[in-house]
Amino acid sequence: MSELQTALLAIGVGVIVAVYLFGWWQQRQYGRKYGAAFRSGHADALYREAGDAKQDEMSQPSALADAIEAADIEEDGTIEVLRVTEAVAAATLDESCALLDVRSDFIVELHLSEPSPPAVLDGLWQRKFDFGKPVQVCGLNLNSQQWERAIAESQSLYTRFRVALQLVDRGGAISPAKLADFRDLLLGIAKQIKADTTVPELNETHGRAVELDAFCAEVDQMVGVNLVPPGERQLSGARIAQAAALQDMTLEADGAFHLLNAQGHTRFTLSNRDTRPFQHHTLETLNTAGITLLLDVPRVETPAVQFDQMVGIARDLAREMQLNLVDDHQVVLSDTGLERIREQIAEVEAKMCENGIVPGSAQARRLFS
Repeated sequence: MSELQTALLAIGVGVIVAVYLFGWWQQRQYGRKYGAAFRSGHADALYREAGDAKQDEMSQPSALADAIEAADIEEDGTIEVLRVTEAVAAATLDESCALLDVRSDFIVELHLSEPSPPAVLDGLWQRKFDFGKPVQVCGLNLNSQQWERAIAESQSLYTRFRVALQLVDRGGAISPAKLADFRDLLLGIAKQIKADTTVPELNETHGRAVELDAFCAEVDQMVGVNLVPPGERQLSGARIAQAAALQDMTLEADGAFHLLNAQGHTRFTLSNRDTRPFQHHTLETLNTAGITLLLDVPRVETPAVQFDQMVGIARDLAREMQLNLVDDHQVVLSDTGLERIREQIAEVEAKMCENGIVPGSAQARRLFS
């Protein structure tokens, strides 16, 4: 065998190994995402036992104080509306800054002694991912006098920075230790650059985080409709892809088909019932015992309406491929059962709106990520 042949053989083996590792990694990511959804500890109407029926103030300085004052928890213990005032939103250039709120973020404000670029926060940039929750940096631009998202490489000059640590996501509430670590880091940076600071009280902030997390857990539901063929028949990946395309669903990088809205946000997904993701290069050879349409209730607009449309597509797919609609216990879903599920989704939707977290809004997508 010549050196050229040997080299080509080595390259070929390397490509095969790389493809295999990529497939393994993608399947692992898929299993984490959809497996976690199906194992959710929160109520899920289609996964309950049989018979059991069944979500910146980046304004001018004066508006900041108003927003913080408006952030008090209600006397009866309920969470006040997570709403950014129009005045706040209007003074921002960046939606991510407009979403910051003292009820969902631990916000430390730095009042600089002289206009500076974001690079003065060098210690923060190095540790931005150390806190287990998203960190957002917004700056009051010297020239525009508007708040905007600040990035480390920017040469813009800012007179103030607001650095926010998100309190809650689907991983739970921020811990007191992480809050204290974040606060200490920023106080150290502020001391180094001789900036004055505004720092929220730690215990109160953590208390709000726990309460918000409890509320989010209460409304965090994913609802799935399973479609399975009768008997031992298997569904081919190519046939599933063809049927999904007819419903305008597209295969995305997470291994599921997505139906997107006009803004490009997912309305619901179609995934494999087992742990293998759909992939373009394996659709022709993949066979499966069933598929699942999945609605992520807090993350979609008007979830009850989306559920209606999801059920409609489920029925279309059932007719097209001769499938049965079943719950997670292989029990055929009746119209009455589907209506009960819809009522529960509507209740969750109403509860989220009452607490100011509109399903499918940018704030909801941030909290339920």
